[in-house]
Amino acid sequence: MHSRARAVGTFTLRRTHKGEQTVEPFRERAANMTSVRDAAPHPRGGRCAVLRTVARPSTSKKTPSLPEFILLMSAMLLVPVQPASAHPQCLDFEPPFKPSWHLEFCTQYEQFGCCDQRTDNAIAERYWDIIDQLEAAGHELCADMLKEIMCQECSPYAAHLYDAEDPYTPVRELPGLCFGYCSEFHGKCRHVVKYLTGNQQLWDTSGRDVSTFCSMVDLSDQDYCYPNVLKSPDLNSNLGQVAEDPRGCLQVCLTEVANNLRNPVLMLHSGDGTHRMFVAEQVGFVWVYLRDGSRLEQPFLDMSGEVMTTPWLGDERGFLGMAFHPKYRNNGRFFIYYSIQVNSELEKVRVSEMKVSAHDMNVADLHSERVILEIDEPAANHNGGQLLFGLDGYLYIFTGDGGKAGDPFGKYGNAQNKSALLGKVLRIDVDVSGSRGKQYRIPSDNPFLHEQDARPEVYAYGVRNMWRCSVDRGDPVSRYGRGRIFCGDVGQNRYEEIDIIVKGGNYGWRAKEGFECYDVKMCHNSTLNDILPVFAYSHHVGKSVTGGYVYRGCESPNLNGLYIFGDFMSGRIMALEEDKTTESWRERSVCMGETKTCSFPGLINHHHKFIISFAEDEAGELYFLATAYPSTMSPFGTVFKFMDPSRRAPPGKCKQKPLSVKVRGKKIPFVPRERSVLDTNEKPTRPPPRKFKLTTKPTTTRSRLKPTPTTPTTPTTATTATSAAVKPNWRSLDKKAKKTNKLQPWKKKKMLNKQPTNAQTKKNTLRQKSKAQSKKTTEVKTNHTSTADFQGNALKKPDSLKDNAVHTRKSSPRKAAQTPIGHKKNSIKMKGSAKQYHAFMNITQTHVNVKRNRTMQN
Repeated sequence: MHSRARAVGTFTLRRTHKGEQTVEPFRERAANMTSVRDAAPHPRGGRCAVLRTVARPSTSKKTPSLPEFILLMSAMLLVPVQPASAHPQCLDFEPPFKPSWHLEFCTQYEQFGCCDQRTDNAIAERYWDIIDQLEAAGHELCADMLKEIMCQECSPYAAHLYDAEDPYTPVRELPGLCFGYCSEFHGKCRHVVKYLTGNQQLWDTSGRDVSTFCSMVDLSDQDYCYPNVLKSPDLNSNLGQVAEDPRGCLQVCLTEVANNLRNPVLMLHSGDGTHRMFVAEQVGFVWVYLRDGSRLEQPFLDMSGEVMTTPWLGDERGFLGMAFHPKYRNNGRFFIYYSIQVNSELEKVRVSEMKVSAHDMNVADLHSERVILEIDEPAANHNGGQLLFGLDGYLYIFTGDGGKAGDPFGKYGNAQNKSALLGKVLRIDVDVSGSRGKQYRIPSDNPFLHEQDARPEVYAYGVRNMWRCSVDRGDPVSRYGRGRIFCGDVGQNRYEEIDIIVKGGNYGWRAKEGFECYDVKMCHNSTLNDILPVFAYSHHVGKSVTGGYVYRGCESPNLNGLYIFGDFMSGRIMALEEDKTTESWRERSVCMGETKTCSFPGLINHHHKFIISFAEDEAGELYFLATAYPSTMSPFGTVFKFMDPSRRAPPGKCKQKPLSVKVRGKKIPFVPRERSVLDTNEKPTRPPPRKFKLTTKPTTTRSRLKPTPTTPTTPTTATTATSAAVKPNWRSLDKKAKKTNKLQPWKKKKMLNKQPTNAQTKKNTLRQKSKAQSKKTTEVKTNHTSTADFQGNALKKPDSLKDNAVHTRKSSPRKAAQTPIGHKKNSIKMKGSAKQYHAFMNITQTHVNVKRNRTMQN
């Protein structure tokens, strides 16, 4: 595993620069073990420390004097006041997202919010239902304010507007309204409240004075009430981007995935479509974790009898690497890398091939082991251990330089000696047997295949002890970066580095450490021709790098393209961001999110200090493995998953369909140990605002005068027809029709042909309706004729209109407008001359601006 040469003040077993082992006195060892066990990865900020120091209660009851009081207040004023940190959250208690398709109704939130097309359609349907109720009852429609209030379910701060940040708090049925806006709403539109909610208390309060009502719907935090939430620069400046603290540190949160592991050294998937995860412990066990988080009771592999390891703190020997064949689903082959001891003296690292059992897909065949390669290890440290398959289908093996300190083996060390297999990146073909009894073949394009005295397996050299490497799966859209191999190479005394492996590359060790010279004489050799790391950091930051992955998952779009890695000793997580134009990388600090940032059910903002490894699941989501006590026998190992609290993927986009897993044995359910930020994984006490719909429509006002059949089309009736025409068909007549007419997801940049007009036209139409109703120049009789009757009898004479064709205010025309009438059984028929027909159409078009989507049949 990692080199512990620099950790002399931490581990029981010390390794000096000369390779000797010394044992600490019992008292010092006990103190160090306590410090390791109680180590905190990220102490919470200095500002809090100042406040705690200033505000600590005194043991005496003495009242502070005036100078002491002034000093106290001065210290508190020196603490910088931080602006309110934004916490976007939806009503499903998840971060907001960018919808995959544009929104037709709540268009102001189509770039970033809490509604996808399906939710947007549901809100629109509720909206038009309420408009129908208001229209039938003769009330002011209040269309604009009604739409604004209803669309707050799509706001990226919907959980705050509905007072739903805390799962224990009941979700409101109306969003929080600022007093000014609420006063206007109460004065003009308080009659709308009973259509928005079924809450009797809100109904009663809306009929009282404005102060009583607005105090009930107000929010204690005025930054989040509507419309203030749209105006706050702190809440809207970097909306949708990764949250940063004042130092520019990217704030992420975690979920606990697995625990109770003994130094988990790796986690990987088999790539067979089952989405199982295989977690290996340093002691030699490999466990299977299923999609539901449970672990199988029987291990996939038990090599504890063969693996060489000890319970010493920081011992680097053990089960170190594993890789599944790219065609594992068909051939069941996988490869392992572990330490062995021969005759109780000679230590080696071994690479073997094994196969899965023919009878159980969750158990390996222990009798199938075939040794591929064995390499002698001159010391107990720097054992390497990474195995992976490149896109070329070849197996890459990463070895350490042999151990001790400074690579003291031979004139130039093992790493610069191409005739040695230590300190190298090896590449072999495990699908074909080679000559001279070898269990592998040398790829024909290996860089040193024809170089005298060089081992043909060598693909790259000059490495010290690469601990954890990964293959970039590439950008999900452009595939940029696909196939690159990233590695973290542990340094000696001064620097840790990140490298990108290329064929034939010399990575400098022991001539260089990071960007600096280590062996001055070798460093100034003109033939060195080394490849510099893409990034290096000093031991002031961390002392043992753990290589990571380029994030290419789906669930956290903001993290795409970031190479995320960490440091074993400091417990620090870091990230690199690539500048594609210059092909350079810059550091982005990563820290655990603040309490408010990670206030989502099940999220945590802390982890164990010692980061052993990183992992990627079959969908590309990123994890890391850490422990609180780095011993092969201590069960403090935990697996954490990264989560961006600022933005998630749209609902349904990341849905996976894993293949079924046949489980023969017992499953052990996952029980989290880490305390989440909210200290609960429960859902809220009440669901988000329900889709309220009246069971019976209000009684409509009937006219005293019956209109004559020859009444011409008035502006009032034209406006009514217009509103009926522009309302989209959000509902269907019956269940069968609902299934038939169900809106399908739109394609990008493509509007549905069946959506008549845009949102602005709807607003203008509704205003005209309101004015027309307020005049009340004439009252019309509501026609209760069915849609079919309306369509069949709409036009019987070319010079007159039937009353029910013009004055119907129900939703029937809106429903009928969804499907071309010409295809229905009772279609509109035209009688009379064409001249009369055109005269009727000219009169109608004077007042009504509708799309000609109805087929007129002779």
